[in-house]
Amino acid sequence: MRVLHVTDCYLPRVGGIELHVRDLATRQSQRRDHAEILTLTPRAIGDPADPEWVHRVSGSDPHPAGLTRSWTQLERALRATRPDVVHVHVSVVSPFSTMAAYIAGRLRIPTLITVHSVWTRLGPLPALAQGTMRLREWPVTWSAVSSVAASPVQEMLGCSHRVHVLPNAVDLAEWAKPHPPVDSRTGAASGPLTILSVMRLTRVKRALPLAAMLGKVREQTTEIDARAVIIGDGPQRARMERYLQRHHLQDWVTITGRLDRDAIRIHLDQASLFWAPAELESFGIAPLEARTHGLPVVASSHSGVGEYITHGVEGLLGAKDADMVTHVVDLLTDESLRRRIAHHNTSVPPHHDWDEACRRTDELYRVAALRLESARSITLPGRRS
Repeated sequence: MRVLHVTDCYLPRVGGIELHVRDLATRQSQRRDHAEILTLTPRAIGDPADPEWVHRVSGSDPHPAGLTRSWTQLERALRATRPDVVHVHVSVVSPFSTMAAYIAGRLRIPTLITVHSVWTRLGPLPALAQGTMRLREWPVTWSAVSSVAASPVQEMLGCSHRVHVLPNAVDLAEWAKPHPPVDSRTGAASGPLTILSVMRLTRVKRALPLAAMLGKVREQTTEIDARAVIIGDGPQRARMERYLQRHHLQDWVTITGRLDRDAIRIHLDQASLFWAPAELESFGIAPLEARTHGLPVVASSHSGVGEYITHGVEGLLGAKDADMVTHVVDLLTDESLRRRIAHHNTSVPPHHDWDEACRRTDELYRVAALRLESARSITLPGRRS
C-alpha cells in the first residue's frame, strides 16, 4: 500500500504530531508498505538531509498568489506520488493539510483525516470553517486521537460523518521499565522523591499554572525530601523561570530544556510520579510513555489522558488544579498508594502499542476507501462537472 502522510508540522519541530507521524510512517515502511511524508515545515539549517520518503514544500502565504502556489504544489505532489490513501494530520490551524484533504477528495483518492488537537474553546471557528468550506460534503473519513478530541469534531460535522477514534501509540519495548525499582522512592538506591513532567512550555500545555501548582505542592510537603523536574522548552520558559525565582522555587524545580528520548528515559528511571497538567491535551504521548515505564500519572480529567489512565488504577485524575495538587501530595506522602499504582503500571502493559495502532489505521484506510466509493455522486465546491 502506498500511503502519503500530509502535515503542516514535522521535524525538526518537536511535538505530538511531529513524532507520531514520523513513527507511524517508519513502522508502515518496516512492514513493507510504502509510506511518504509531505510537509510544510522546512528543514533546519545544518540538519542532515532528509530520507527520500520525506518531502518538504515551500511555505505558503494568505495572499491569492501564495494560495495558488500551494495548491499547485500539493496537486502536483499528489499526482506524482500516486498514493492509495492520503492520511492528513491536522491540529487547530492546519491550512496546508486541510487543503491537501480537499484536493485529494477532488482527485478521488481515499483520504483519512486525523485530528490531533481538542477543538474546544475555539468559539465560532469550527462552525465557521464547516459553513465556509462545507466540510460535511467532503468524501473523506474523519478520526481523532481520543474520544475527548473526537467529540467537538463530531459536534461540528453532525450525523453526516462518524468521527472514529484512532489513538496514538508507544513502543512498549522501548519505554517499559527493564527491572523493578530498587525502592519506592526512585529508580535509584536513594534520592529525593521526584515529580517529572515532559511537555512543551506553552500556554496550551499550561506551563505557568504548573509552576503555581508546584508551589502549592511544595508548601504542603516541606518535611519531605522531594523535587520536581520539567523536561521541555517553549515560549513560556522564560516566564516560568521568572515565576520560580520570584517564589523561591528555583532550587526545588529544575527545567532541563529539550532532551532526546534516551535522556528522558534516564529521568523516568529516577522519577516517582509523572504530572501532565494540560486540560486540552488531546491524547498525551509523554504521559503514556511514563505510564508504560511504570510511573503513576497525575493528569486533568478533562484531557485525553483518560483514554489510558483510570483514576486509582494507573494514576489519579483531577477535574480542577486543586484536585491535581492534592493527588500529587497524596502520591508523595502515601508510599503504599505510590507503590500499588507503580506495581500495576510495571506489571500490566497498556493497550496502545504500535501493532494495535497500525491495525486500527489499516482498518480506517479501508473505511476511507468505502466512504469515497459511496460518495461518488457528491460534487465538491469548486469542482467542474
